[in-house]
Amino acid sequence: MNQALKLVAIGGGTGLSTLLAGLKQLVGASDEEGVWLESLSAIVTVSDDGGSSGRLREELQMLPPGDIRNCMVALSEDSTLLSRLFRYRFRGSGELGGHSFGNLFLAALTEVTGDFVEAVRLSSEVLASKGRIYPATINDVRLVAELEDGTEVRGETNITASRAPIRRLRLEPEQCLPLPETLAAIRAADIITIGPGSLYTSILPNLLVARVANAIGSAHAVKIFICNLMTQPGETDGYTARQHLETVKRYAPEISFDCVILNDRRVNDEQAALYAADGAYQIGIQDHKFEQEFGAETEIIRADLLDEGEKVRHNPDKLARVVLACSEQSRARPTALRF
Repeated sequence: MNQALKLVAIGGGTGLSTLLAGLKQLVGASDEEGVWLESLSAIVTVSDDGGSSGRLREELQMLPPGDIRNCMVALSEDSTLLSRLFRYRFRGSGELGGHSFGNLFLAALTEVTGDFVEAVRLSSEVLASKGRIYPATINDVRLVAELEDGTEVRGETNITASRAPIRRLRLEPEQCLPLPETLAAIRAADIITIGPGSLYTSILPNLLVARVANAIGSAHAVKIFICNLMTQPGETDGYTARQHLETVKRYAPEISFDCVILNDRRVNDEQAALYAADGAYQIGIQDHKFEQEFGAETEIIRADLLDEGEKVRHNPDKLARVVLACSEQSRARPTALRF
């Protein structure tokens, strides 16, 4: 077998950049089965309003660059000096304190070119990135959450900090549009992944952009949902793997998933205690009814996906290999089994 595939990864935050770091190794290089990625595209949320990104967004009226910068670095050659520079964060308590060099570089290039999307493209070329990165929308959007008690909270940072169950999420303005290149990449994709990443602040904001969910739903690609490793305090307290998937389906009913990827290795006791102190717990390990209730309709893939280290993270290479294996398994089935 010698098959070249086009892959579109959708999300934001650490989860998406971790996945991209693994997938980039397969761009132009085949695996043991002769399967390789002809192209790799990332669709990244632009609703961040905290930290360096939030400050630049307010001061320069630009899209928040942080998640996009992380994806560019993930797709670049890790050993290059430029990649290290883009990750560098200034110290101190002055005006530069807390800003990352990559964010400032994107801000400056946006000012020079007058176009944030062009700045992202040029920055990716500078970093020799092995993929294309598209902001989910070029509109200035804010997240708005209606909480279970009826109050409304605006802004990603405030939503996470509220630590209250979310009843409904929307973008403001609601009528925001994606780039034509984004829709074209989705239509041409052989594989579309959604996740991992913060459910309400990294994944859903992409799907709330007009026409994106419809484009994914009508695409002929194998659609894969990658579940998070841990719950996120203030967003998904107490959520199971099933609840993550059902939430995505509630906001984007057009999308039917061929595969769901779950980690099946337990975190160690020290990690469990560390995360529990912050109110975060492992997902999927005891969610065995997932297979019983949905196993006949979708392919549930369980694998050891944990990286080594103190923080609970996906291993980029393991996750990338499982994504390709899911794609091949789905295409080998005589009929599509969908959730």
